[in-house]
Amino acid sequence: MSNSLLTNTSAMVALQNLRSVNKELTMVQEQISTGKKVGNARDNAAIFAISTVMSSDVKGFEAINQSLNLGASSVGVARGAAEKVTELLVDMKGLIVAAQEDNVDRSKIQTDIGQLRNQIDSIVNAAQFNGLNFLKGAASTDFLASLDRDSSGTVTASSISITAQSLETTAGVGVAGLASSTTGVNGGGTDAAQLVATGNTFALDIEGTATFTAGDVYQVQIDGRKFSYTVQTGDDEGDVGQGITNLINDAGITGIAATFTAGDGTTDAQVDIANTSGSTVAITASASDGAGGGLATLNTLDVSTAAGAASALGAIENLIQTAVDASAEFGSSQKRIEIQNDFVSELTDSLKVGIGALTDADLEAASARLQSLQVQQQLGIQALSIANQSPNSILGLFR
Repeated sequence: MSNSLLTNTSAMVALQNLRSVNKELTMVQEQISTGKKVGNARDNAAIFAISTVMSSDVKGFEAINQSLNLGASSVGVARGAAEKVTELLVDMKGLIVAAQEDNVDRSKIQTDIGQLRNQIDSIVNAAQFNGLNFLKGAASTDFLASLDRDSSGTVTASSISITAQSLETTAGVGVAGLASSTTGVNGGGTDAAQLVATGNTFALDIEGTATFTAGDVYQVQIDGRKFSYTVQTGDDEGDVGQGITNLINDAGITGIAATFTAGDGTTDAQVDIANTSGSTVAITASASDGAGGGLATLNTLDVSTAAGAASALGAIENLIQTAVDASAEFGSSQKRIEIQNDFVSELTDSLKVGIGALTDADLEAASARLQSLQVQQQLGIQALSIANQSPNSILGLFR
């Protein structure tokens, strides 16, 4: 190869190699300083996009954990209070049983029953967490439980709905809006039917001319399972009827199916609840202002007479069952929330591990690569220095 003053090929090659080594050395140093092999979209656009979406999901699930913790605490308070109310009702039953005897002072027993009733009121009123009391009214509360992402990237939020189980001793106020073609009962009373044969249908009319006020609760009970729709601002008979229908069908009760027929604002909307199970199914429907009153019968218990004591004995059994049902409902709901909370925590950890596998640098490999590149850098500098000295040899030709 001929020597040239204008073009130093050796220096150009050495410079290119040195630039390549310096570029790779900068990347390795950045990995070591940040701990990431993919820190931005320039490093790897596809991995960066995937990891960023996963990181956003982690933030969402961390917020869901907080929602579920709030839900578990709220339901836990309600469960504990319902269990305590049950204990007091059992104590009250003991007093009522004692009042069946003629040779007792029933007036003093009635006083004790009144004190226990007052204590139940105190427990129910105090059973709140952050202002939310599941022992009052019949409204439902949704707690964010998950973020579901499909293959197209669409995200939907899912919730766990907890319905209040009223253990109040003050009865709720009936509101208009219900009628049943089975019983012919209108207004805020209770419609009831026994669907005893395959194909029987309970037809519930939602009155088109009624005024629906936010907070009113329309409830259908099927063999003890309660389905409560709470009226929202702006709801009409169609919203109420469709809401009740969806609640029943979403429950997936074998042999029970609800069908909604819309009204026109004057004509009643209708919910038909069909029984094809072949067994007897008890259905009741009611509408109230949401004030509750699950233990309202406590106010009518009077054991001061023999007849009153006998009547109270039958009534207390129903009241105990109401409290037991509430305790069981809250216990099941609390367990479900805790299971979901554990799952979300495990899912969050798994996502973090996945993100780390995609983006975290292998620091052991990076450290070894750093030393190799530093040696290559030093050799590259020396090679460039030698190449730059090559034109000096031409001076010897002119001496």
